[in-house]
Amino acid sequence: MNTRRHWLILCAIVVLIGGVQWAGEIREPTASPHKKSRARTPAASVTPVPDSATPQAAPKSDETTASKTRDDVSPEKPEHAPAATLDPSDLAEFAAQPPRVQALIASALELTKLNLTYTYGSADPARGGMDCSGTIFYVLNLQGFKDVPRDSSGQYEWARRAGPFFAVVSRRADSFEFADLKPGDLMFWTGTYGVARDIPITHVMLYLGTEKKSKKRVMFGASDGRSYNGIQRWGVSVFDFKMPKTETESPVREKATFVGYSRIPTLRDAVTSVPEPVRPSTPAESLPKESAKTEKQSGSGSKSGDSKKGKTSR
Repeated sequence: MNTRRHWLILCAIVVLIGGVQWAGEIREPTASPHKKSRARTPAASVTPVPDSATPQAAPKSDETTASKTRDDVSPEKPEHAPAATLDPSDLAEFAAQPPRVQALIASALELTKLNLTYTYGSADPARGGMDCSGTIFYVLNLQGFKDVPRDSSGQYEWARRAGPFFAVVSRRADSFEFADLKPGDLMFWTGTYGVARDIPITHVMLYLGTEKKSKKRVMFGASDGRSYNGIQRWGVSVFDFKMPKTETESPVREKATFVGYSRIPTLRDAVTSVPEPVRPSTPAESLPKESAKTEKQSGSGSKSGDSKKGKTSR
């Protein structure tokens, strides 16, 4: 009996051991081919071949980038807009002006057609441009005003001494102080840039009158930033007359101030002969050469204002 029991226990042990071994083989994970492939073979950097049916983005090159920049970005604005010009018939008051005023305005408007830029220190269109006082100096000399000074402060004193002069204290363009403003008057500013002189006038323009189409006051001269019809111009041009802003962008910047306007001495006086409007055809026409020729023919040998060299103003 005991022998039989021992035998049964031994058989049970054998069966148990065999079951444990079989169960272990069943539970042991079988490595998948995919996992073994990744373990044995490192990932390679292979450029995929695009499917011909699927559109692919082209690689960006310098040429492509530059082309995109040119196409997608607005072109840069030009350094300045061309000079503005008008015909005398575009001015509402022109027909009612005395002949000498008409001749002066017509000559000034002819200069706006020559594409003259703003050139600091120049009073000669042969240099391709002029500054503000140089432009007034040049156009007045063409009309026979040989005693006009070269710089804006001198022109202010010249006009003010002869009078009449109309001071403007108001900061508004519709002030009653402009009631006496007439075509052909000189207009003066101070503070457009810093100066160290007794009469600190720094800018001068010639008043043209009211433009028929826009009903705006317009003026003639040279500037490096004033505007006409909302567009900044740089050179000898027609400009809108606007009063300076009352505030400046920088506390250290000079504050531009319009100080008043003046009649050009003797311009409206009655004369027996009226000079024809001068219509220079090219910028090569030079004022000093004309003055020298005139003096030689007259034999006077006098020194007129067009030979002075003064400090310029804008």
